[in-house]
Amino acid sequence: MVRTVNEAAYEARRNAILDAAQRAIETRGYEQMAIADLVSELRISSGAFYHYFDSKPTLLEALVERIGSQIEQLVLPIVHDATAGALNKLQRFFAALDHWKREHKHLVLASLRVWYSDENAIVRHKLYLARVKRLTPWLEEMIRQGIEEGVLTTAYPDQAARMVISLFEDLGHATAEILLAEEHAPADLSRLARILEAGADGLERLLGAPAGSIPRAERSDLLEWVVPSTPPSGDE
Repeated sequence: MVRTVNEAAYEARRNAILDAAQRAIETRGYEQMAIADLVSELRISSGAFYHYFDSKPTLLEALVERIGSQIEQLVLPIVHDATAGALNKLQRFFAALDHWKREHKHLVLASLRVWYSDENAIVRHKLYLARVKRLTPWLEEMIRQGIEEGVLTTAYPDQAARMVISLFEDLGHATAEILLAEEHAPADLSRLARILEAGADGLERLLGAPAGSIPRAERSDLLEWVVPSTPPSGDE
């Protein structure tokens, strides 16, 4: 019983630190986030902080891992839905990921500034490999189901699953250039729409899916990404 209580207390304190880090990244940005500020906000000692995380990059990796676990809880019921067809699952899978990003827009934009900076190239690569490990089995399961149902025609479901993740990685690079611009030009919306349209088309071709079966982003949805908005305050 004591061990259980101690483990629960450990996880609660660890999550409190991650919550504070996420708020700081959303409101001030990763570079401006100082461990001293987190320690002060949480009223803990520096030693207590370093008991959980030995550096800012380690804290960041843990935050990304927690986000991955949250997304996993969101999409696994879709992947394992025994009543749904493969195309329906894939559509809901991608829609769920898109919905999560829109719900956490400020965190996503703050994270982009971190991931695509040169000094984080190694961390970015490690996180890419982590996404491959986490996402590939889910995608492969849905792709194999689609092949059995005759709605997907790829002959390489395992490699196709990895290539889907590579495609999204490249889309991330392409869209980050637009989303992180200091000022947005009128043409940015069309550029972003074209990139995502090409991504959906490429995904369909990769999987051998029917044309138009992968949902396209609505212009109204894209508009909120290229129009500046006020980040949440630290009190929210």
